Amino acid sequence: MTNQLEQGANSRVFVGCSGWAYPTWKPAFYPEKLASKKFLEYYATRLNSVEVNYTFRSFPRRTAIDSWLAQTGADFRFSFKAPQRITHFQRLQDCGPTLEAFAGALQPVVDAGRLGLVLFQLPPNFKADEGRLAQFLADAKACRFRMAFEFRHVSWFDAAIYKLLERHEAALCVAESDELETPDVPTAPFRCYRRRKTEYSEAQLAEITAGLRERAAKGDVFAYFKHEEEPTGALWAASVLAAVRGAL
Repeated sequence: MTNQLEQGANSRVFVGCSGWAYPTWKPAFYPEKLASKKFLEYYATRLNSVEVNYTFRSFPRRTAIDSWLAQTGADFRFSFKAPQRITHFQRLQDCGPTLEAFAGALQPVVDAGRLGLVLFQLPPNFKADEGRLAQFLADAKACRFRMAFEFRHVSWFDAAIYKLLERHEAALCVAESDELETPDVPTAPFRCYRRRKTEYSEAQLAEITAGLRERAAKGDVFAYFKHEEEPTGALWAASVLAAVRGAL
C-alpha cells in the first residue's frame, strides 16, 4: 500500500466537519435550492477535508467512495473513523483481520492520494493499557495510513503512552468538548484536532487559526468541528479555513 506517513514538501492545514449530509444547514451554509446530491460538491468549495463518521458502523462501499472522489478536487482529503468493532467491541485486541479489511476498503482513497487520517476513538470506559496499545500499533503498521487516537479516559494522558505513539508516528488526537480536553502533545509528523465545544467566541476561533498555522510549519494539520443539525460547526470551520488561507 502507498505510505501515507510520508510528508510532502509543503505541509497543509485541512479543516472540515464530521459529515456533510445535513439539509438543515440550509440556508446558512448550503444554498437554499441546492439538491442534496450536490452537498459534498458544494461543501468542498468551502472546506478542504471531511471526517467520515459513517465508517464507525459500516465499511464504505466502493461506489460511494468513487462518488465522493469524483465530487471533490485533488486537494481535498477524506479522514475516516475506525470501525467500532476495533475500538469498542474488540478494544484494540486481536484486530488484524478487521484492520486488513478496513484498509482494503479505503484503498481507492489511498490510491487517489486523498486519504487524510484514520481516527481511533476509544470509549470513555476504556482505561489505559500500554501493552495492548503497543501490540495494536505493531499489528496496524502494515496498513500504512496515518493514525490518530482519541482517548476519552484520563489514564491515557501519560508520558509512556506519548512515547509509544511517537515511536509509531501515531498522533494523539487533541479532542476538546465541554467535558474533557486532551493535552496538546505532538507525537507524530502530523496533528489532529477535534473541536467539539458548544460555543467558540471570535477570539477563540482566531486563537485556533493561529495555532493551526503555527503547527503546519512542522507537518500536515487536520481539524474537524462538530457536525450537528445546526450549521454552526460548518460555519466555524469555513471561517477558520478562510482565515488560514488568507494569512498564507
